[in-house]
Amino acid sequence: MSDDFGQEQAIRKLGPGKLVIASHNAGKVREIGELLMSYGIETVSAGALDLPEPDETGTTFIANAELKALQAADLSGLPALADDSGLCVDALNGDPGIFSARWAGLDKDFRLAMQTVWDAVEAKGPDAGHDAHFVCALALAWPDGHVEAFEGRVDGTLIWPPRGDKGFGYDPMFQPLGHEISFGEMEPEKKHAMSHRADAFAKLVAAVF
Repeated sequence: MSDDFGQEQAIRKLGPGKLVIASHNAGKVREIGELLMSYGIETVSAGALDLPEPDETGTTFIANAELKALQAADLSGLPALADDSGLCVDALNGDPGIFSARWAGLDKDFRLAMQTVWDAVEAKGPDAGHDAHFVCALALAWPDGHVEAFEGRVDGTLIWPPRGDKGFGYDPMFQPLGHEISFGEMEPEKKHAMSHRADAFAKLVAAVF
């Protein structure tokens, strides 16, 4: 956003210290913590602080990330970083999208979610195609209500059956473009270098550190 003189408003910087990862997803908490390790940031999860999970009522990835980060910052009194991410399948008009976690049900059964996605694509017929992409929105909020948001994306294709036991969520059924293995087969260091979360995180780092 720019002011009347065409100058972009300054983005608030984040200094070393404690930061809440506003997620109860152990995989996301671990992955974000690893990405932040070299910046002097001590992370603590919303789950470890017994913070409630807010209703994700936003209609975009960024809106949901912002509401999660703002609630965690308000309740903890600390800066908070929230992620909202999901798998978007072209043949399903972008679904499951912002509802990616909900497709896994109350038990967070992503084997069921992957099967549901694949079955839905197969039901579209042989011409549906398997193109898909992951989106990640990161929102960084402070207790005073200030928030910064960044979005990343990685394109790829769906594969079946799922492969690999690394990563989490839909990773085993997603093969990024230019690679012969799924995110579920990929070593964390390699995934961190090119994933949707890495893309969003690179934008966040360039802005706030």
